Amino acid sequence: MIKENPEAVNECPEINVLSELLRLLKLEKIEENIFRGESQDLGFGNVFGGQVLGQALSAATRTVDVTRKAHSIHGYFMRAGDSTKPIVYTVDCIRDGRSFTTRRVVAVQKGRPIFSMSASFQMDEPGFDHQDEIPDVPGPEGIESDTEKFRKIAHMIPAKLRDKMICEKPIEIRVVNPVNPFEPGRMPPVKYAWFKSINLMPDDIAIHRYMLAYASDFNLVTTSLYPHAKTFWSPGMQVASLDHAMWFHRDFRMDEWLLYAMHSPSACRGRGLNIGNIFTTDGKLVATVAQEGLIRNIR
Repeated sequence: MIKENPEAVNECPEINVLSELLRLLKLEKIEENIFRGESQDLGFGNVFGGQVLGQALSAATRTVDVTRKAHSIHGYFMRAGDSTKPIVYTVDCIRDGRSFTTRRVVAVQKGRPIFSMSASFQMDEPGFDHQDEIPDVPGPEGIESDTEKFRKIAHMIPAKLRDKMICEKPIEIRVVNPVNPFEPGRMPPVKYAWFKSINLMPDDIAIHRYMLAYASDFNLVTTSLYPHAKTFWSPGMQVASLDHAMWFHRDFRMDEWLLYAMHSPSACRGRGLNIGNIFTTDGKLVATVAQEGLIRNIR
């Protein structure tokens, strides 16, 4: 068993981490349909996939009429991004139809594409309505956040990552059925996590959607490791997102608790497929996510 050491916590800088993330995702317009975003260092050297997802959707949204909302994105991660360098996003305005708008976004760093994404936007309209039911799992109250868990085992985290893992995050995540990151046991390929922003956010629906795209990359790929008693931290593991698709069904707020219900229907040939449904606390299905990730054991 890993022993907890609550005293092994370093001081964290006093910054408004949510405001910093919102600024990061807003992007700077440098030319018509061309935007630049800073990169976020989460301690791993490479850019977090959710950052690229959120920024790409933010860039596409900036070229679309405000009456149209993103309803789906489909992206491929092609190269690892450098967290010390900015990223340039070029938006191709494919089509502006009567009901739907289509955009293609390419993220470029050091002169090479690292990510490409297609996004579709739709005007609000009435229609048939049905959905999956929310799983019967405990609510977020009383569940430790990821940050609280890592603070208890800070002495086990590599020094170069420790400060990033134990400091306050802009999005609080509470996993209902976590595994021990350093001594995982075998579990069914199902994971449930509650999450929300730590403070109130602006009322702009578009901001909540690209923030959800950012958050949707947390926890998903590692669901496929649950049956194999491995985690991101296991020696010899290479874990990375390969692609990411997302469908936005209904409106929501990122500053209210959302449940991420994830399962992995398949893993083979070094890849794990993961599907996630995102619900509000009152059971409304607001988004569905699909992602295949690299889960390569090189030992």
